[in-house]
Amino acid sequence: MTLLVLAVLLAGLRAPVRPASVRTDALGPDSGELVADYLTRAAGSLDDPAGRQAPRWALVSFTEPIDVGAVAELTGGAGADMRVAQLLFRVPIDRVQTPLVTVAVPQNPEALRRAPAVAAARLQIPASGDDRAARVAAVSAARLAAGCACVVGLVVRATPAQLHSLRSEPGVRAVEALPADAVAGRFAVSPLLPEQVDVVAPGPDDGEP
Repeated sequence: MTLLVLAVLLAGLRAPVRPASVRTDALGPDSGELVADYLTRAAGSLDDPAGRQAPRWALVSFTEPIDVGAVAELTGGAGADMRVAQLLFRVPIDRVQTPLVTVAVPQNPEALRRAPAVAAARLQIPASGDDRAARVAAVSAARLAAGCACVVGLVVRATPAQLHSLRSEPGVRAVEALPADAVAGRFAVSPLLPEQVDVVAPGPDDGEP
């Protein structure tokens, strides 16, 4: 019996220790973070002390929502090697919390043009049309399908120089970059919403859609 116990203990000691799960990267402000602190943090993320120009993933947030035409104009002059990977849509309705819809886009103009319709189709509208959530979803879907100015953020892949150029464009509120070794699909994204002025927190939700 003693030999059996010793054998089990030795096997446990020799077994490799499982590494702790790697924490995923994230783009965007933390809940409850001061907006001024996030803006400073985002600006600092664009600088590489080694001066490397390797492309990296980044989040672009705006002062006001824009439409996909403005997205194409904004990113089209930054260089052919800049990639728009995701559009983040949120329909602005006064004093109503509307859903954030993320749409991945291939690198072609047609996919960008069709992204609002894709976002509208992804909204899950509850069966009860009298339910407030159903009304919010229905109004959001209709406005997205009509091509509203509802893009509140972009995920792009670009060089630090391109990101600095984007940061200086009118209407761009913040650009935050991940390290160059960040892996696609392995990071969370949460844009800084235009209405978040002092603290990153949900706004009122007592209005009518």
